[in-house]
Amino acid sequence: MNTAAHLTDYEGDAKRRPMTREEIQRFFDFADGRVERAIQLGRKGALTAYRDARVFKAIYGWRLRCTETSKLDTIDFYRNPKAPELGRFGLLQVRYGKSTKGSPPQRRMVASVMPWAVEAVEDYVVNIRPRFPEGADRHALWLTERGSRLRPGDIEDRFAAYRDELGMDEELSPHCLRHSYVTHLIEDGTDLKFVQEQVGHRYASTTAIYTGVSTDFMNTMMRKALERALDSQEGAR
Repeated sequence: MNTAAHLTDYEGDAKRRPMTREEIQRFFDFADGRVERAIQLGRKGALTAYRDARVFKAIYGWRLRCTETSKLDTIDFYRNPKAPELGRFGLLQVRYGKSTKGSPPQRRMVASVMPWAVEAVEDYVVNIRPRFPEGADRHALWLTERGSRLRPGDIEDRFAAYRDELGMDEELSPHCLRHSYVTHLIEDGTDLKFVQEQVGHRYASTTAIYTGVSTDFMNTMMRKALERALDSQEGAR
């Protein structure tokens, strides 16, 4: 029996749910709008607002936890020979994945599957990150205005601030973006085994727990299943 190990593979909270595509777009638009507003007002916070907007897109685009995001380095991106159009951002090595009790952090390699997220991170790396001072963590991907590595708590606090300004559900957290990654890939027809490998789940049933497909998707799948059953029944007559 692998029940105990399987249960430890699930990190979710019953209150957590995937964000809808509309919620994510609204959230991203708000984060981008904060950048434009800071620039127009001549505020010093434009750089950090720009960084934060890209952080959230990276969390969703590569299905990252806050700690994994915080610990990313610029050298964790690699070229994918199967996706040359993505340049050096075709693969992301996550070196500080969640560990089970008594084991070191789990590594995983994530294939980049959202070109718009690659564009957002590449733009930050090339045009924005060089404007931050470099401190002891000179390879850190996400830097603060003091040159230190952005902390997981900083990511969570900024997400909560934006969420509350937008009047979204209080239960929503950066982790919900990870749920959304799984859900939306499944809705888009991505192979379940590939999604399981992307997110680093040992069991397909764990990936299923993270999936909260929309009613429209469920109805579409129901119609397809029903039509197959009816066709089969008709052929048997």
